Amino acid sequence: MNKDRTILLLEDDANLGFIIAEHLEMNGFRVRHCLNGAEGLTSLRRSPATLCLVDVMMPKMDGFTFVRELRTFNEQLPVIFLTARSLKEDRIEGLRLGADDYITKPFSMEELLLRIHAVLKRSTPSEAPAALPAEYRIGSMTFQVSRSLLLGPSGKGIRLTTKETGLLAMLCARPNDVVDRERILAAVWNSDSHYAARSMDVYVSKLRKYLKKEPKASIVNVHGKGYKLLVDP
Repeated sequence: MNKDRTILLLEDDANLGFIIAEHLEMNGFRVRHCLNGAEGLTSLRRSPATLCLVDVMMPKMDGFTFVRELRTFNEQLPVIFLTARSLKEDRIEGLRLGADDYITKPFSMEELLLRIHAVLKRSTPSEAPAALPAEYRIGSMTFQVSRSLLLGPSGKGIRLTTKETGLLAMLCARPNDVVDRERILAAVWNSDSHYAARSMDVYVSKLRKYLKKEPKASIVNVHGKGYKLLVDP
């Protein structure tokens, strides 16, 4: 229920912040309003939140810097950026930081509520299939699914996010075969929106970097269809 969900709102415009907070509270959410990223980090370390609404342009600490710092201690907390800027570079940077959505001002409160509910629905963990293997071998690397760990031959591990884990597990389940984009979006992002599709592309790029030193494995794009994990025997 909404009453158990707390939204951390980072908005330096006090009047706009008041309006957003009031509307969300009228719809059953608890809201903590901070005027910049530094205040937001302090608030999160004191008390958790269910979702962050983050203005990009703020004094002291902007929204992008806030999310970079946030991801050092919390990789899963959903983030929606709020901004008056509609630059492509800003959207790409938001995706790289793992944002779940990006809303350009001005926006209606109805749209904001719909976006919040959609992100919260997508971020709710779904039950893993019963037949999901405990681990996969990817060349000399080992992917421990339940622990969200990608281990190199030396045993040094990379901790994966929830989306990285879900995406890699789908590719590993069908090695050397195409996994449809629509299937990945439905299973991991629970959305087929343009923003979700761009987000998926960013996460594929991240996985490619993790596998870069593994000569027997690579992720390739099959134009118009999806992605394929190529693994040499």
